[in-house]
Amino acid sequence: MTQRMDHVFARLREEARATMNREPLLRAFITARITAHDDLAGCLTAILSRRLADDDLPREALESLFAQCHAQDETLADMAASDILSVLERDAAAEDALSVVLYQKGFQALQSHRLAHHLHGLGRTEMAMMLQSRSAEVFGVDIHPRCPIGESVMFDHATGIVIGETASIGDNVSILQGVTLGGTGKVGGQRHPQVRSGVLIGAGAIVLGNIEIGWGAQIGAGSVVLDAVEPHTTVVGVPARPVGRPCCPSPSVTMEHGAFDREQYGRKPLSAPAHRTGD
Repeated sequence: MTQRMDHVFARLREEARATMNREPLLRAFITARITAHDDLAGCLTAILSRRLADDDLPREALESLFAQCHAQDETLADMAASDILSVLERDAAAEDALSVVLYQKGFQALQSHRLAHHLHGLGRTEMAMMLQSRSAEVFGVDIHPRCPIGESVMFDHATGIVIGETASIGDNVSILQGVTLGGTGKVGGQRHPQVRSGVLIGAGAIVLGNIEIGWGAQIGAGSVVLDAVEPHTTVVGVPARPVGRPCCPSPSVTMEHGAFDREQYGRKPLSAPAHRTGD
């Protein structure tokens, strides 16, 4: 395990024991999902297999599938650890790591997508699409399994998030409920938005077409974005127009939705951070 995975797993176990002491009724629930396992991958496998299981996808079969995915790619659990830490940093309502992994459907939906994306990359498209369908049914979040998503990402509340096939999302991105990253027309090829690192997308925003949302940009709630957004720029409205610059280099971390600096708008942008491959 990476140091980040070790840290998060140790924290989960500590919080789990404290919670079971306070709430004995939750002991069996928490044991099956946290303390019965030796690593973060085991916890994620137990949680998601129980959430996604149905008559056609038995829990035991999903446990085996998800364990196989984690064995093939350790970064799945490491990216989950980064997502947990991001939620704790950005969401004032997230009091501990345990509540994030057990109860926040945005986190669970994102981890389900990471598994589906892994399977899609192996050419197991039917299984990936089945997981996407089941995840959309359970969590109300619909992400095409082909879409790559970076680390340290938060889906806040998450209900109604829709992300299309050829979209991509970088690192340190925060997306709120009701956001659509959609295509235009029915022609194949690249047709969805490319969201760079550090972007904050407000609730109900709609971003359409093969456009780039530059690093550190901020999209206001309810906006309809049809054109590319320059790095470190705030856009709002229908259709969205530039109104200033975010008040900080990474609005996705501070979650300051209504704060932007009009005076700085039009000046030379800050230097862009290094991007992960595919971000």
